[in-house]
Amino acid sequence: MTKDIRIPAFRMLFLIAPPKLSDCAVEMFREGSVPVQYQFRARGTASEGIVNWLGLDTVEKSILMSVMPRPFANEMLRKLRKRLHLGMPNTGIAFTVPLLGGSSGMMQLASRLQPETAKMIQNRSEKEMAESEYCMIMAIINQGFSDAVMDAARPLGATGGTVFHSRRIGSEEAMNFWGITVQQEREVVIILVKKQEKLAIMQAIGEKCGMKTEAHGVVFSMPVDSVVGLD
Repeated sequence: MTKDIRIPAFRMLFLIAPPKLSDCAVEMFREGSVPVQYQFRARGTASEGIVNWLGLDTVEKSILMSVMPRPFANEMLRKLRKRLHLGMPNTGIAFTVPLLGGSSGMMQLASRLQPETAKMIQNRSEKEMAESEYCMIMAIINQGFSDAVMDAARPLGATGGTVFHSRRIGSEEAMNFWGITVQQEREVVIILVKKQEKLAIMQAIGEKCGMKTEAHGVVFSMPVDSVVGLD
């Protein structure tokens, strides 16, 4: 008789916060022996004038990403909200995105993570996490077009986004074959929006910053199943 082996569901946990809070989260992950984590420098999309008017410290942001089993991710969201006071002004947000797969080595490392008390976590009220009414929109565009992305998204409900830089590594031959000219240096805009607003915002971004525009943008979305910091 074969044993029924349960494969844990994995999540990619995102934290978008000022650098000091992100560094604090890194220490929390180390305390929890989280083996896989990535940190990126980024910036918020609010203008300097708005930042000063709201009394915020800076538009500088940090994105922290890590892979872990779902029960551990839920527990880490709870800890992040409590220790970093997520939801308060000038803090940040944290959310998880379901993963359908990954390299065997990464998954084996992440699967070793165990919540402090599994039974306690299972019995904890799910009301501590916001219901899954959000999704993440990601737009990858040429440098200098992140403001255009937000100009398209804000009138349809987007309240803000986070921008970080990346580099295209696609084949030049393929680009030439399709008649596409894309900068090597790219910008990535992450926007957390409500599900009912997703389609209209993606269409607006595509029209203003799609592949047929100077932005040469690509837009896609991912489901978000747990989020804290939007109180």
